[in-house]
Amino acid sequence: MKVFKIPEATIIRLSVYSRFLEQADKKGIVTISSGEIAEGVGVSPAQVRKDLAYFGEFGTRGVGYNVKDLLHHTLKILGLSREWPVVVVGAGNLGTALVSYRGFRERGFKIVGIFDNDPNKIGKTIGDMVVQSMEELPETIAKKNAAIGVIAVPATIAQDVADLLVKAGIKAIMNFAPKALMVPDAVEIRNIDLAVTLEILTFNLCMRENGLL
Repeated sequence: MKVFKIPEATIIRLSVYSRFLEQADKKGIVTISSGEIAEGVGVSPAQVRKDLAYFGEFGTRGVGYNVKDLLHHTLKILGLSREWPVVVVGAGNLGTALVSYRGFRERGFKIVGIFDNDPNKIGKTIGDMVVQSMEELPETIAKKNAAIGVIAVPATIAQDVADLLVKAGIKAIMNFAPKALMVPDAVEIRNIDLAVTLEILTFNLCMRENGLL
């Protein structure tokens, strides 16, 4: 499997496929076709087959895919066959929402700490987590073996937080601050700008209104 040739869009769709397969498995469905997966997630059957072909041969021609087996393979490919400890920096509205979101745990992401530098927030309980001070960040990362850090702080301090996370041993960062961050090449980073996502939606809406999409 040559991972460097796999389009990012394929990985995104693979995540969607895995969620669809989870639902199918819960319904007791044993075998499923590429057409049924395609209809369930809104792509073509050919796209489903092409995406899965990057990772090997699955299913039987004329029969389809075994739901449990395909689900197992997709989760393994996505790295979700193990638990991932995660730390969140920023105990504001966004950080609070992220810590409270059950979907992370269901997909194997275990939040092991939330941190802030505001004395009014430190010690506050969010769900079953207690907000810790930034001074406790390195120790918690080491103790919990956290590999992923989530940045939910203002843009003005986001780079400083990223530097602290990297220094403490974090290998991947999800950044919600509206600022592009600099990290070493060995550290994976994903910048999530919610405003940009909304702007893509408004662009597409305008295109549709003008009959261009």
